[in-house]
Amino acid sequence: MHAAKSALKKLGRSRRSDSPGRESPRSQDNSGSSKGSQISPNSELATLKPLTLLFFHSRNDNVDALQKLLKDDPSLANSKDYDLRTALHVAATYGCTKAARVLLQNKAEVNALDRWQTSPLADATNSRHTDLIKLLTEAGGEIHGSHGQEMKCVAPPTIAKSDWEIDPSEIDLSCSVKIGKGSFGEIRKLQWRGTPVAVKTILPALSDDKLVVQDFRHEVELLVKVRHPNIVQFLGAVTKKPPLMLITEYLPGGDLHVVLKEKGPLAPHIIVKFALDIARGVTYLHNGPNTIIHRDLKPRNVLLGESNQLKVGDFGLSKLMKMTNLHDIYKMTGETGSYRYMAPEVFEHRSYDKSVDVFSFAVILFEMFEGSPPFAHMDAYEAARQVARVDKRPPFTKQYPAGMKELIEECWRGDPYRRPLFVDIIPRLENINQELQAACPTERSHLWRFSHNHHGSAFRRTNS
Repeated sequence: MHAAKSALKKLGRSRRSDSPGRESPRSQDNSGSSKGSQISPNSELATLKPLTLLFFHSRNDNVDALQKLLKDDPSLANSKDYDLRTALHVAATYGCTKAARVLLQNKAEVNALDRWQTSPLADATNSRHTDLIKLLTEAGGEIHGSHGQEMKCVAPPTIAKSDWEIDPSEIDLSCSVKIGKGSFGEIRKLQWRGTPVAVKTILPALSDDKLVVQDFRHEVELLVKVRHPNIVQFLGAVTKKPPLMLITEYLPGGDLHVVLKEKGPLAPHIIVKFALDIARGVTYLHNGPNTIIHRDLKPRNVLLGESNQLKVGDFGLSKLMKMTNLHDIYKMTGETGSYRYMAPEVFEHRSYDKSVDVFSFAVILFEMFEGSPPFAHMDAYEAARQVARVDKRPPFTKQYPAGMKELIEECWRGDPYRRPLFVDIIPRLENINQELQAACPTERSHLWRFSHNHHGSAFRRTNS
């Protein structure tokens, strides 16, 4: 049982652990006798979904377990995750020759292409797994995608363009307080140039990984261009030597998930204000020169400042850093989001656009009114399945302002082309806000002041 948990935790250290270009591949024991194949049916591994199990056993060369899964459901051989990667991609990446042979014997598509148009042979070539290269080539495999070549680290921006580059000697981590932790590093609060900031660090052991560094620098290049009152502000980064660090403003109110957990359903006028903050931030992301799709919009990724202003965050580096739940394995790959807030087209691995953020926004609206996530009694995966496959939506049980239910229902429509755009959502929210103010002119907004013990937040209400 301990071996099973250890193996699963190892697998879960990267939300893209099966993808070359996301984690340095490691050679696996190809004996076919991994401890993972000896897990008892009552273990936590046995509770995972078939696709998750398939990927797990493919990574660990658990031949017997693979054969049983494929015997029970032959279609699994060509099933794909959110990045369109198959079990053969996983086996090719990690050098699991016996697992790959079993998959091919079960009619796995040898030239399946993932979201990056990469084939299993390209993965095997990139990882230099000689036996697998031979096996896939003999099976008719072809190299497709850039991952078949030696990956090159993205060069850091030139000095002339990197006024945000911070000398690491300015960042004194010894005087910091840890406020978050992920598989790729930590988030710490500290004083920098006289200001409290949040610093996301990459583990020193991963700072030499070309692919992790490449991802980090791509995210920095994105964040440098993002400036909006409802987006967590990027302040600087350390990109030239470890530990790699990303510095953003510090928001003392914590995230919206904490607010809802501590306060339950919010007052309608507060919800509309918060909804406008989120909508304005995402509208900015969606309508710049290059459209930015958040893809993981949820209460944990929306932060509260001292002025009660919400800001959208974690659309960059933090996606690489969060892996806290055993059952999140292969459920959040490819930066595609969290099940409970996931649009049906993402769950079903169809192509998608920025309307996925509109769907997630509707779920957040619902949660602020109801005080709990939709289908809270269900496992997150099952909730997403009901939404996508049965077109099920949670019932409204609280009182909503006029026009709000209709807006939510339009935003979480199953057909993405029938969802409104954020530029159209904002005026509708403003109209609802005006009607609320007209109906309750004496209703005064309130502030939540914060006192922290570094393990959570406490709210104290004062009128303004």
